[in-house]
Amino acid sequence: MRPTLRQIEYFVAVADHRAFGAAAKALAVSQPSLSKQLATMEDELGTALFERTSRRVTLTPVGRLVLNRGRAILQEVREFRAIARGSVGLFGDRLSIGVLPSIGAYFMPTASRRLHSLYPDLRLVVEEGATVPLLDLLREGRLDAVIGTPTNDPEFENAALFTETLWVCAASDDPLSAKTDPVTLADLADRPLLSLSAGYRLADVVEMLAREAGTYVSRDYQGASLDAVRQMAVMGAGVAVLPSLYALAEAVRDPDFVVRRIDHPLAKHEIALHWRRSSPMREDFGRLAKDLIQVKHEIREAREERFR
Repeated sequence: MRPTLRQIEYFVAVADHRAFGAAAKALAVSQPSLSKQLATMEDELGTALFERTSRRVTLTPVGRLVLNRGRAILQEVREFRAIARGSVGLFGDRLSIGVLPSIGAYFMPTASRRLHSLYPDLRLVVEEGATVPLLDLLREGRLDAVIGTPTNDPEFENAALFTETLWVCAASDDPLSAKTDPVTLADLADRPLLSLSAGYRLADVVEMLAREAGTYVSRDYQGASLDAVRQMAVMGAGVAVLPSLYALAEAVRDPDFVVRRIDHPLAKHEIALHWRRSSPMREDFGRLAKDLIQVKHEIREAREERFR
């Protein structure tokens, strides 16, 4: 007998969660039922897919070999169902999307409301991270799309969404916090810049700005989150460089939080929507991109006049 789609789904879930209990919980099935289905699958295939111990579950060499194919099969089935239902691409009932941290916290709440109004049956599943690892998940079929920085990877198609300007913040007693007009790179000369840790495109942009300004990016204070970068700057560790979605939302929320735009053509953070080139939903992802661009317009219009 051939493996069923349910068995393949269970197999991929256990491989992702590295545990039968966690996989069963994620799929909303009982662990005994999941274990029985996978045992039957292995019997029918005549090979073990997992190495089971009392502490962990790991894939066998054969399991590793077929895992990506299993993911691809499930992705193709989701796309098949979407087309058959006459829905708008992958938005029939579920869209799994990877996003940058600033996108997740300061863009997706508005985006979710808009998408839900357009597609009432849509369930958004959002995962945050840096662009490169998110694209790896997209490549493997574990995500349907990614909102991140641009890439030239030939496996993906993309649509430009918007450009974030970059802003700085410093300690409240720092001269930079005495004004609100844009700063130049000359204002940042010899000042340590603070950014996210390596792996984020923002860190690369800040490195370029530092070279242009004749300064450096602090290696002692590299944040894992934008909040951490901001707090380090507030404590006087340097000047934080922040994307506009985060900086302006926080400035509106906290009037005492002073941010200033960097007046330089390199001070920008491009954001794009990515999907697999092999997906048959190209037109639908294009439609999604237009919806997301409109979300950015709504966010911009909601800001105070001084931040436009």
